[in-house]
Amino acid sequence: MPRSLRLALPVLVAFLVISVSFLQGADPKQIFEARKFESGGKTLLYRLMTPQEYDPQQKYPLVLFLHGAGERGDDNTAQLIHGMKDFASDENRKTYPAFVLAPQCPKDRKWVEIDWSLDSHQQPENPSEPLQLTLELIDALQKEYSIDADRIYVTGLSMGGYGTWDLVQRFPKKFAAAAPVCGGGDETQAKQLVGLPIWAFHGDQDKAVKPERSRRMIAAIREAGGEPRYTEYPGVGHNSWSRTYSDPKLMEWLFAQKRRD
Repeated sequence: MPRSLRLALPVLVAFLVISVSFLQGADPKQIFEARKFESGGKTLLYRLMTPQEYDPQQKYPLVLFLHGAGERGDDNTAQLIHGMKDFASDENRKTYPAFVLAPQCPKDRKWVEIDWSLDSHQQPENPSEPLQLTLELIDALQKEYSIDADRIYVTGLSMGGYGTWDLVQRFPKKFAAAAPVCGGGDETQAKQLVGLPIWAFHGDQDKAVKPERSRRMIAAIREAGGEPRYTEYPGVGHNSWSRTYSDPKLMEWLFAQKRRD
């Protein structure tokens, strides 16, 4: 066998293993049930993953996932493209039995009605309509299922990162932890987040959402007395979510958090 072929074999084998693993991985479209929530004449499409062996006598955490701008629409599927395959993996579902909620924002709306290109923004007076419906949906699911009110988590990417910051700024006592990815918040609201476990993520080469948006939020919270975590990926652009949601350390940290008094 030529030496060049011998050297290439390990790389080929590794590629095949990864490819087979990917093809055999969880299909979120099969795992997340397609549902619709209606309130006050408004409708919110969403997907819901339930624990594999759901027992109503037990209480389970709930993870709210807010997708990015590219996944807006009315197909009730696009919001599963990023991150949900990781939450739906066999290993994570076995290790961390949980509900995962993935609502879909309509194409002409935002989780937070602001300009994403700004260096900073002031939090709008009220939540956006999709975000308000999402809050009402969480309350409805808590009545339908046995959900641990002390273990409700929120995470989101890009537009959903902004939504994550917005939610915890408005309702810091409702959530047990937050993991905003390449988003930004209102730095003047940092004092609201001092006691909330937060782990933010951003790529240092992000041209869509400036990494300064995460840096400034983290700095403001720390200055106010909080201890948020922050991971910035060197050489990574806007897609910082692939590395974030595939990192088992995030899952371990997230599901270990409980709401504080």
